[in-house]
Formats: sequence, structure tokens, C-alpha cells
Amino acid sequence: MSLKSRLLGLAFAAADALIEVDDKAQITFALGAGPTANQSTATWIGRPFVDLLSYSSRAAGQAALGGLSGGARSLPLEILADCGDGRVRRALFRAFVLPDLAPAVSCALTWQGEPFVLEEAAALPLADAEGFLALAREGLNGKTGAALQRLAMAFIEVQGLSAANDAANERVAARIGARLQQASHDGVSAGQLTASRYALIKPADDGRDLEAEVREAGLAEGLTLTSRTNEVAVGSDALCALRAMRFAIEGCLKDNNAQPELSFADSLSRTLKDADRFRGIVRDREFALFYQPIVDLKTRAVHHFEALARFGQSGGPASAIRMAEELALIESFDLAVAEKIVHRLRQPGSGLLKIAINVSGASLANDAYVAALLRMTASEPDNRRRLIVEVTETAALADIAAANRRLSALRDAGIRVCIDDFGAGSAAFDYLRGLSVDAVKIDGAFVRDIDRDARTRTLIGHLVELCGSLGMTTIAEMIETEDAARAVQDLGVNYGQGWLFGRAEAEPVTTGPVAARARRQGVVEAWS
Repeated sequence: MSLKSRLLGLAFAAADALIEVDDKAQITFALGAGPTANQSTATWIGRPFVDLLSYSSRAAGQAALGGLSGGARSLPLEILADCGDGRVRRALFRAFVLPDLAPAVSCALTWQGEPFVLEEAAALPLADAEGFLALAREGLNGKTGAALQRLAMAFIEVQGLSAANDAANERVAARIGARLQQASHDGVSAGQLTASRYALIKPADDGRDLEAEVREAGLAEGLTLTSRTNEVAVGSDALCALRAMRFAIEGCLKDNNAQPELSFADSLSRTLKDADRFRGIVRDREFALFYQPIVDLKTRAVHHFEALARFGQSGGPASAIRMAEELALIESFDLAVAEKIVHRLRQPGSGLLKIAINVSGASLANDAYVAALLRMTASEPDNRRRLIVEVTETAALADIAAANRRLSALRDAGIRVCIDDFGAGSAAFDYLRGLSVDAVKIDGAFVRDIDRDARTRTLIGHLVELCGSLGMTTIAEMIETEDAARAVQDLGVNYGQGWLFGRAEAEPVTTGPVAARARRQGVVEAWS
């Protein structure tokens, strides 16, 4: 008898099935008895190792394989093997890495008892959209790199639930919830986002047929359900993935009536692609800045310009900025804009230019933006007096006192600060009370109706009076007619911005109809 035959006999004396898996956990060799008489180990070759296991044992099985090095042996592990017919069988699993075969892993399975039907464990109540995001955050916390790339977000849209009464719907939802929690990567990261839409975070290589699981859950209650499943890779950045999930889910819930065909997976996939594209645009500085004049309403002389970003053919960046704020990408963009403007101020012939740049409230959540802007201008402190920072309210300031401290550092250095779009958001008066600034820009939604709306005129009049008492100047935006310009001027607004005075141009325009009219009136253009 050969040594090989003896070793094989000894191996089978200690186990029922022998397998070998490669570094991707794919089965490359299998011998012995399967968990049932009609399941041959030969059919295992080429399949992922976790396919042999029930869903409740997959995480433990993967961990046992992944934690071994050459010459190491795993501790005995009790698992449940999938018999393929709705039944499972208990087994004892051992693994060993022979140095000569590494990184391949040699595994042994010893069957224990007979196959049986695993009773479905009672599931926790399924989380709603907000709860699911909290579970996702907890489940992804601490995971990086390859661990994240092995996970996927799955979305399931279910049709047919409306055919059931409320009690049956609750039972079906409970069954679906139990199945999805089982399939999730940690046993809990699943949620019911709407009455017919579900989501979970699962192993990306898990081949479980979620649509079949939903059908089976329906049939158990006498319902014929159909479903559509889509998956999106989590990626390698947990924070961005979580923020993208929130952004996509909130957007899809908001647009659900208008766009019923839009799935959460489509929305999330699009959001992640847009985020990658935005990162590339910022990294390569592939955006342009256009300059719109802001004039003294009394003289119509140009006082300064606002720098407005443009992204290729898409023009205005409102939707991209909102996405960047939601996905924590805005700070790098705000700094890229500041970098371009600082460079512009250094160019020959720019000595009279004053330029306003926008900064999101999200960029003021820490010291990084202010510190970077001060570093950029440290070698030419005179240029700081030609910069105005406009704080937008698209992303609300979480800590107004801390933001005020940071903005005060800019003001101390000579950079002026303005509250942008005053009146557009709910935090406007909180900003006015908590931030020490030089100017307030009145949102164009008010200015647009000022020449025909007495209430608007009263509001703006009181705001101008308040700002004056606080030592702040005022700017009215979206002025498109002479009537609107005269109305805000009569109310005491200091500066105006809008198409009446000039559109945004690729280069600051200090000459033209407005400037010419000012010169004819004997005004000296200055940058006071």
C-alpha cells in the first residue's frame, strides 16, 4: 500500500470530507462524503467555500479561513452545512495551512447527526430608513480597505403586498425581515425603507437568491410576490459610502411620487459615481470661475466681484455642491476655489480687484479651511484685504460659536466675512446673532418681488436698519430691473448684484455700461 493511500485513509478516519481552498476561498479540491447521499463533493469544486455553509455560519467560516498563516491550524469550529433542500447538517470544521501549499488551506469536515430543517429564528423588528442608516454606520464602523470592498448594499423592491390585509402584510414583512437579517453581513444590518422597499448590507460574494427568499416568504402567507434586487458595492471609504446612502435614500424618498421607477440602488450608484467624478474635478481643478460684479448702489461703480464656479457643460453647480456637502467632499472644493482666487489676485494687473468666495458651513466644522486659507495668503498679507468670504447656508453650521471663532481669525487677518443668502434658510437670524461679520447678502427671492410686495419691502427695510445698527453693510442679489435697484437703494441697501449690473464673466469686467455710467456721473472708481 502506498504512503499516499495510507495518508488518505488516516485523513478519512478523522473526517468525512476533505477540501482545499485557494487564496480567494474558492474550492480547488474535494473528496469524501457530502452532507447528504445525493450531494457529491465533486460538485463543490470551483465554488466559493461559503456556499457550503448555511448563512448563519458563513461569517465564522470566512473568519476561520482568513486568520491562518503557514503552519497554523484552526481551532475546531462547529458549523451548519447547507444541504441544498431547505435542510442543514451540523459539522465540525478544521483547517490547516501546509507551508508547502500556502496560501491554499486544507480543510476537514466531520458530519454530526442527521440533516434537519432549521427553524427560522425570531428576527428583531426591522429598522426604518433612519434606523437602517444607524445600523449601517455601526456595522461599517472601523472597517477599512479590503474589508469594506467585500461588502455590498442590496436593495429589494417588492410587488404584491397590496393584495394582503394588514395582518398578512405584517406577517410577510416579518418573514422578509428575518430572511434579510440572516443574509446581512452581521445579522442585523437590514431595514424596511418604505412599505415595499427593503435594504441590507451583505457580503458582496454571497450568492444567496434574495428574490427567491422574498417569494418564499410570500408563499408562506398565501401571497404571490415578485421583487427586483439591485446591489451596489460599498467601496473603500466607509464615511463616503454612509453619506452616499443617506443622500440617495433621502433623495429617493423625496422623489418617490415623481419618479416611482427610480430604485434606491440606481440612486446610490449614481451618487457614488457623481462623488468620484466630483473628486476628480476638484483634484484636477477642472472647474472654471466666473466673476459677477457687485456695485455700489449710489454710484453704480463696481465694488467687488463674486467668484462663481462652473462645471463644464453643466453650468451652475448647485446640485453638485449639495451632494458634496452631504458626502463631506465640500471642504476640498472650497479650498480649491480659494487657491484659484489667491492665484488670480497675484496676477499682473489685479491690484484693484476684490473678490468674494463662497464657503459652505460644512467647511467651517473644523479649523482646516481657515488654517489653509491663512497659509495661502501668509506671504502676501495685503491680498487678504482684497478677499471676502461668503458663508452659505446650504449646509447649516452645527456649532455657531466655533464657526464664529474661526471666522474671527479671518477677520483679524484682514479678510472680510459676509453671510450669504440671508433669509433663504431657517438659521439666518441665528447666524446674524452668533456670527461677527462685515456684511449680509439678502437672498434674491426677497429682492425679486420688492418693487410690488409691500411686506417684502418692510422686511428688507427692518433688516437694513438692524444690520446698520450692528455695523454691517448689506448687499441685495438678483437685481434685474431698475425698479428693483431703486427700491433696495431707497431702503438703504449698500450694494447690489444681478443681471442689471452684469452677468458672470470669465474675467472680471470693470468697464462697460454700468462703469461707464458711473464715470459720466463723475464717480472715481476705487476699492475702498
